[in-house]
Amino acid sequence: MIVTVTPNPALDLTWPVDRLTPGETHRVPAGAARAGGKGLNVARVLHQQGHPVMAVTTSGGLTGTELARDLAASALPHRLVPVAAATRRSAAIVDAATGEATILNEYGVNHSAAEWNELSDAVSASLPRASVLVGSGSLPEGADTEFFARLVTDARRLGLPTVIDTSGPGLLAAARAGAHILKPNGEELAAATGDNDPVRAARVLIAAGAGLVLVSLGAAGMLAVSAAEPSQHRRARLPRALCGNPTGAGDAAVAAAAFSLAVGETAPESILRRATAWSAAAVLMPVAGEISPRHPELAAELTVELIDVREETR
Repeated sequence: MIVTVTPNPALDLTWPVDRLTPGETHRVPAGAARAGGKGLNVARVLHQQGHPVMAVTTSGGLTGTELARDLAASALPHRLVPVAAATRRSAAIVDAATGEATILNEYGVNHSAAEWNELSDAVSASLPRASVLVGSGSLPEGADTEFFARLVTDARRLGLPTVIDTSGPGLLAAARAGAHILKPNGEELAAATGDNDPVRAARVLIAAGAGLVLVSLGAAGMLAVSAAEPSQHRRARLPRALCGNPTGAGDAAVAAAAFSLAVGETAPESILRRATAWSAAAVLMPVAGEISPRHPELAAELTVELIDVREETR
């Protein structure tokens, strides 16, 4: 069973538009509202693929009630920790003409010390049956940036691999704690390390203690840098751009990485291939948390390039 932890979930609202024109009024079909946040999207993808999963998250206020109702209706195995503050909202407007998504994410309100302890206890209660632990998403403003690092430390004590997808100081802390896989996007990686070169920045996380860094680069594909191969890195991409909703693409990549570890696949190239294919397959779906059944076809189309750092410096 893969356990996912989402400390800052959201009620995700998604509207499709034929073409988004800033400053104009748009008439749109009914939008979709569902329980979201990165870790919940990861859990949905794994559940869709038939892999046992347990999603641990929080809920509060009227939006939290709606989030809980949607999780119950989805049949996704989950464990909710009640909190006082209302669950945040996230709005995505998907432009059908360009395939781009405009996203508004509320920050979320920080939990109390007692609520953070209850969330940690809920995770600990789920770990004895876990094969992989995933920590994913943002932290509320003012939260302890060591939260994900502590999850990694707790999992390592039990011999469990971890996949962490977060940003800022929390990303660096998870690397120092020895996360098996980190999955930032290019902007998050640059912001955390201060280096705009994704290969050099990924190596900063490797040097800090991470085992494998997967970097989402949008239409440019995905990059993998491994502690096991310090002089090399890999790039995977499709030969064509896909049109669709990219909102949950990174979460699908995290799901793929966790799935790979759960079934015993540890080779960086195998993990990169699955992560890139599932990420691309997510773009073809209207909402985050699902991947297209075309992912094996997309995996077959991938080009994976192995690059040696010694060749780059010539």
